[in-house]
Amino acid sequence: MEKPRLLDLFCGAGGAAMGYYRAGFEVVGVDINPQPNYPFEFHQADALTYPVGGFDIIHASPPCEAHSRITGKYREKHIDLIPQTRAKLKLSGKPYIIENVEGAPLQGYFVLCGSMFNLDVKRHRLFECSHLLLTPTCNHKAWKRQYYSLCWKNRKRGIKSKVVGVYGNVNYSGEFEVRCKAMGIEWMTNAELVKAIPPAYTEWIGENILKRINHENHNHKSRA
Repeated sequence: MEKPRLLDLFCGAGGAAMGYYRAGFEVVGVDINPQPNYPFEFHQADALTYPVGGFDIIHASPPCEAHSRITGKYREKHIDLIPQTRAKLKLSGKPYIIENVEGAPLQGYFVLCGSMFNLDVKRHRLFECSHLLLTPTCNHKAWKRQYYSLCWKNRKRGIKSKVVGVYGNVNYSGEFEVRCKAMGIEWMTNAELVKAIPPAYTEWIGENILKRINHENHNHKSRA
């Protein structure tokens, strides 16, 4: 049985792609920048003009700088590509997912967090999906484990944090390995890791989409 094909637009180094692959999709990535560490078939091209024919579903992660809190006062210098991306995906007529940061203008979105998947990182991300999905509960207060913060000021003071941070530069020996483990990613550089999402997020999405597809196919055969 052939795997459904997923087009991964604005793919980066492949955090989302790995999750979909583990869920059971054949993944092809597209990004305007070279992505030498992308773990699957990759095409360097403009995601907004890349042809979508031959794919069963599309995932897109437009640049988040126009909405990210990290960008701060420089947000206005960045172009918001979400409206253009949404228009392209709707025009395709294919099932789609758009992923972005908190504060992004996604429609009917749900939120995923590391606490939902027993990861050592929060990293809230929004997902606009043409398929209705139920989400697990984000509950940081339920966490009982303690992890040392990667903020040097907190380490110096002996302050512990419940989760591992993955932003900024690596400041001490072993920190990069801790970040990789927290995200469930082992093939990226630190700069790539900072922009990635944990594969667990899209693995969960992919599994739910496949369940829906299989359910719809079963109903179709039953009516035939």
